Amino acid sequence: MSDQSTPEGKSKGGLLKILIFVIGGLVLVGIGLGAGFFLFGQTTNPSEEIDMIIERKLQESGQLPPPEEEGEEEGAGPSRVAKPVAGVETFITSYYEFPGNFTTNLRASRKFLQVAIGVSTQYDETVVRNVETHQLALRSEVLGVISEFTEEEVEGKVGRDAMAERMRDAINAKLAQLEGFGGIEGVHFTSFILQ
Repeated sequence: MSDQSTPEGKSKGGLLKILIFVIGGLVLVGIGLGAGFFLFGQTTNPSEEIDMIIERKLQESGQLPPPEEEGEEEGAGPSRVAKPVAGVETFITSYYEFPGNFTTNLRASRKFLQVAIGVSTQYDETVVRNVETHQLALRSEVLGVISEFTEEEVEGKVGRDAMAERMRDAINAKLAQLEGFGGIEGVHFTSFILQ
């Protein structure tokens, strides 16, 4: 009789162990998910966060009044008052970088210059669209300006600034000829290689 009770005891004990492991695993998964949600769960939705960031930035720039502090009562003591700042009108600068490089020989030299340039304007997007539209003609103007400089003239910051000014003038002249208005205020080198 003792032989028959032993196999039933082992099967009950094996089944009990499996149930304990399954229930223990589920409990651990539940604890992990709960802890993860508690630590990393969002308290606000993304649109509310964006609204809060925009409101804070507008308050920092002075376009919105600062928020009133909670618990602050009138007449409770001195409060901070912002001094008015003289209104200075600022403009957004738009940039356009010409794709590719400009490579040409320098005047009276066996060396060549390879540059990549971008232009800037504080006018509206029409100027940038005009530059994109007439990119081929403007590339020709830029190459013509580069080829007028000698090796000695492009060395140093002063030479590069002079070249950038001449490029700006040439681009504006070509845009004025094609569109009736230039609008480019600066030419910027993103790469400058003299070989």
